[in-house]
Order: sequence, then C-alpha cells, then structure tokens
Amino acid sequence: MDVGLRAIGVEPSEVTDVIISHMHYDHAGNKDMFPKARYHLQDREMAYCTGRCMCHGYLKHAFDVEDVTAMVERTYAGRVVFHDGDEEIEPGLTVHRIGGHTLGLQAVRVETARGQVVLASDASHFYANMEQGRPFPSVADIGEMLDGFRKLRELASSQEHIVPGHDPLVLALYPPARAGLDAVVRLDLAPKSR
Repeated sequence: MDVGLRAIGVEPSEVTDVIISHMHYDHAGNKDMFPKARYHLQDREMAYCTGRCMCHGYLKHAFDVEDVTAMVERTYAGRVVFHDGDEEIEPGLTVHRIGGHTLGLQAVRVETARGQVVLASDASHFYANMEQGRPFPSVADIGEMLDGFRKLRELASSQEHIVPGHDPLVLALYPPARAGLDAVVRLDLAPKSR
C-alpha cells in the first residue's frame, strides 16, 4: 500500500488522519504505516470487535487480533477519534454509520466538483449488491445491510456517485490517477457509463 500512496505523491509518514471503515483485516491492517495519524472509527465497531460477538467463529474470522490490539493501543495513546453515527471530520468530509456487514461499519462522503461521492466500503461490496438488493453473505445484521443500501443512495448525489468496496468494475469505470497507474483511480471524476 505504501508504494501505491507514494506513486500518487502521498508520503505515509506524513498522513495525519486515517478513516477506518471497519475492523476487518483487509481494511484495518498496516499497523505501523501511519505513525502520525489519528484514526477515525465508529464507537460500535470498537465495541463489536472487542466484545462478545468475537466468541463466534463465523463473526470473528475476518478480524485479525493484531489489528484489533493495535487499535486499542492507539486508543490509549490518544490517536483514535471515535464517532457515534454521522459526523463531520472536515468541511466536505463526513462519516456515516451504516452497520450491516459489521455492527460499526461506516461509509465516507466526500464533496467533490462532481457532487457528493460516497465510498461505500463493504456496505456494498459490489454494485450488484446494492442495485439488486442482494446482501453480501458476510453479515452481522442483514436488516442494517439492506437499510444501508437506502442510506447510501440518500447520501450520494446519484447512484453513479456511490463507490462499492470490492468491485473490480471501479478500476474499469474510473480514470487512472495518472498515466500508467491503472490500480489507482480518480473518484472525483465521472465514471464511464455502465
């Protein structure tokens, strides 16, 4: 990941804020990459990944205990900002608790020149999840996941302003950040039509 950040001119050691959508290993790793950063996390996500739900193998399989303990250590070091629902981090940058996939999953809304872009993360893994009302099978609360699809639509300027968390179509639809760097795309620019 640090190679990708440096390729677009971001030095990981200078990053001051990191938004954690949820604590699954593929969203909360790289524990030493951002030594100066404050981490933004929903209250319910920390309670979820350190509480009784982790006694169930099905629910805890996507969490890495080292990522969770690193977040606890950051909390004690004063480097975690907890959010309770929908909150503004900076003007034009807000987090919104969606739940569903995990109990404290949050989406991020970013004001851009093309409108309000919503980074859904795993509130919708693929475009098809949201568009067809088809929940992703890894879920803590299926009702919250289904309600989350509606909330994502309410937050975004349009359906084309919602970016799912794991869909390879994102890389095909959005323009690259710069020539020759196809794995990093510009979400502030309009996607191709699907």
